[in-house]
Amino acid sequence: MKAHLSSLLTQAAANIGADISQINLILERPKSAEHGDFSSNLAMMLAKPLRKNPRELATSLIKALPQSEYIAKVEIAGAGFINFFLNTQSKQSVIGEILQQGALFGRNDSGKNEKVQVEFVSANPTGPLHVGHGRGAAVGDCLARLLDANGWDVTREFYYNDAGAQIDNLVISVLARAKGIATDDASFPENGYRGDYIVDIANAYLAKSTVTADDMQVTASGDLNDTESVRAFAVAYLRHEQDLDLNAFQIKFNVFSLESALYSTGKVENTVQNLIKSGHTYEQDDALWLKTTDFGDDKDRVMRKTDGGYTYFVPDVAYHLDKWNRGFVRVINEQGADHHSTITRVRAGLQALDVGIPPAWPDYVLHQMVTVMRGGEEVKLSKRAGSYVTLRDLIDEVGCDATRYFLAARRADSQLVFDIDLARAQTNDNPVYYIQYAHARINSVLTQWNGEISSLKGVNLSPLNMPNEAKLMQRLSEYPEVVSDAATELAPHTIANYLKECAADLHSYYNDTKFLVDDTSIKLARMALISATQQVLKNGLDLLGVSAPNKM
Repeated sequence: MKAHLSSLLTQAAANIGADISQINLILERPKSAEHGDFSSNLAMMLAKPLRKNPRELATSLIKALPQSEYIAKVEIAGAGFINFFLNTQSKQSVIGEILQQGALFGRNDSGKNEKVQVEFVSANPTGPLHVGHGRGAAVGDCLARLLDANGWDVTREFYYNDAGAQIDNLVISVLARAKGIATDDASFPENGYRGDYIVDIANAYLAKSTVTADDMQVTASGDLNDTESVRAFAVAYLRHEQDLDLNAFQIKFNVFSLESALYSTGKVENTVQNLIKSGHTYEQDDALWLKTTDFGDDKDRVMRKTDGGYTYFVPDVAYHLDKWNRGFVRVINEQGADHHSTITRVRAGLQALDVGIPPAWPDYVLHQMVTVMRGGEEVKLSKRAGSYVTLRDLIDEVGCDATRYFLAARRADSQLVFDIDLARAQTNDNPVYYIQYAHARINSVLTQWNGEISSLKGVNLSPLNMPNEAKLMQRLSEYPEVVSDAATELAPHTIANYLKECAADLHSYYNDTKFLVDDTSIKLARMALISATQQVLKNGLDLLGVSAPNKM
């Protein structure tokens, strides 16, 4: 409908001799029903270039509008807003569209099948996934689902930082526990990992166990003098553990990338040499620097330290160059807020390569911290991890559906309080229960009706004339727009908000209405409406990776 009205306004502008090719034509849904179903400020946008009064222009545009079977009336409001009021037939038409398109309703091809990569989670293989990783997993996977629904060719990628000081600390921690050194012993490494999972790794290593992770299988030598064997086994063990966490969270990746591979294949060194050749580096104080100030940074950054090692953003630049070379038109990194400082320097490094990478490439979605609450008190520790709450803890407590919904239901850049008691509650206060219950309620009615859903596609919808039916149909018609906007704004939480509002409209309708009435025309029209609502709820829940149960 929005596209239809935009076409009408474009034709109307042409009919009065106005060129709007350079104007961003905006159609919005007014907050108040008295202002119509859609509103446009086109007349006010044309007023200055045409040197005419906006209300006068609005009048001319309305007179020049082509005829439409969907419009009941058009009015001018305020300084020159053009308000469209749709007729009942147009509002009811969405039901037929939903029943005809089914799972495809709300999807579009705006991405034109171009390649986009979404990198998310990307946890160091030094321990179980914590609740912060869980938020990244939920938001990242929802972003991937949204982009797919908007016609992009999506690749989900997990990047392992399996090189550097944190892995060194993992190795010495495993060795200490394998030697029987307790965490409270003075000889235990100061920066070592103290969770019980380190004991599990140490015992498995001593038992010469074999572990299998995504693209590797490692058998422990059991030799405590073989630090490389300890390193390989510990990393593989924790990658396998993280795989189990992700499987429990129903997250699937297309690609797993290793930081260590960037070194072993020479990509880091090649990137550094190319930056030197581009003329954007200099040496000072026995270190190699990148002129990141040439690209908007507040100061230049060290690339190669005096000891010969590279700073952490250098492999990041090499990794993103690799993404570019793999043909991704767009890259979106979903990461924790602590990555904010790396954005400018990674982009600066990519610009300094002079290979045609756009200045704002890649995109970033940064999520804030999660506070876990139970019984009104903050939960800070995991029995297994020791120092933090794990993703598996939450899934075990409240289930996958509630965990995914709660972690994705707020703006990523806002802090999140995860209330375990609320997530477990089977009441209307729990939003995920409230939405799923709406789906199950509809299924109960349709089961009692016992008719063929396919037979509803052509039913007469004219009996749907009650205010709560009009409100529900209006809500359903908004869904494709919500899906499109959520992808554009990289904001999956808007899907969660929409589903909550749609469920509220359904519950209100359900509580006030009898469905299995004697009048066949009314009964079938209402069956069509709730069946369409059920489909939209299911489609939206799927974008969040949440199930749509038929019984609760």
